[in-house]
Amino acid sequence: MSSTTMQALVLTRYGGPDAAELRDVPRPRPARGDVLVRVQAAGLNPVDYKTREGMLKVVQRYPLPIVMGNELAGVVETLGEGVTSFAPGDRVFARMPKEAMGGLAEYAVVPEKFLAKMPASIDFNAAAGVPLAGLTALQALRDELHVGQGSRVFIPGGAGGVGTFAIQLAKWLGAEVTTTASPRGRALVEGLGADVVIDYTTERFEEQLRNMDGAFDLLGGETLLKSFSVVKRGGKVVSIAGMPEPETARKDLGRGVALRALFWLASYRIRAVARKHGVSYRYLFMHPDGAELAELADLIETGAIRPVVDRVFPFKDVADAFAYLESGRAKGKVVVEFTSPPA
Repeated sequence: MSSTTMQALVLTRYGGPDAAELRDVPRPRPARGDVLVRVQAAGLNPVDYKTREGMLKVVQRYPLPIVMGNELAGVVETLGEGVTSFAPGDRVFARMPKEAMGGLAEYAVVPEKFLAKMPASIDFNAAAGVPLAGLTALQALRDELHVGQGSRVFIPGGAGGVGTFAIQLAKWLGAEVTTTASPRGRALVEGLGADVVIDYTTERFEEQLRNMDGAFDLLGGETLLKSFSVVKRGGKVVSIAGMPEPETARKDLGRGVALRALFWLASYRIRAVARKHGVSYRYLFMHPDGAELAELADLIETGAIRPVVDRVFPFKDVADAFAYLESGRAKGKVVVEFTSPPA
């Protein structure tokens, strides 16, 4: 491979696993305000295979082919004009721009404002799993649910990628945390600080919980609908797995009336159930934010939170990594690592 090309996972069409393939593509160059990062590891997330399958086309339609990948950790290679916060050799991590992606490649261009220096206490593989899930949990709990000292929050599915961060961040914010897990996941979520763990294989959370201040839904479907009944009147349910509602289009996507109307229709049933219980509903599309990512780095350095990585795959086996992620068995994050050493 020449110095002007790199290997990347490229989405060639919308579809199943064979719609994305490893290819040699031109190495990107940083424009003004951008940073070129030599990628050492990249995290995988459900949004990646949902994008591949075309499930998010109504929100973000990409020009194909395009390099996939929404989060990474690596080393600063070169700086675009005007970049002052970083220097070549810095160890950094980022949630990639939603409209561009590009993290599943040997090199990636990242806007300076989305980048942060990664914690010195963890390796690239652990850091790569932080940005998307960590920012999602932080924005949902702090900005949307306003979790604080003494809050009682329900986080179903706490052993997954976002859930492992959500439990820890909710505890850091001062909340009492209830989650659901299988017997296999119980030790993990208890170790992260969960106060109450309901075994979803034998127990029904809707029969045990009442008057929670809020819920952060990670699972969607029936779990989301049942979550409204366990939250007190005037409380709130925030979901990343249900159906987007009109506020999602306006606040998270900056879109107009047409998409708001579509989301109004699509979320009608969920919002009706929420109204019945006197609870508000919000679907969250997180946003990249380098300053908030730096906050997460500080929390990791102080030991307030820790990344949980389930499995690490070589980049050449990225298809196997996707298959494992899509199996739903992962406890924590799935990461791919690149074998080239940092400069």
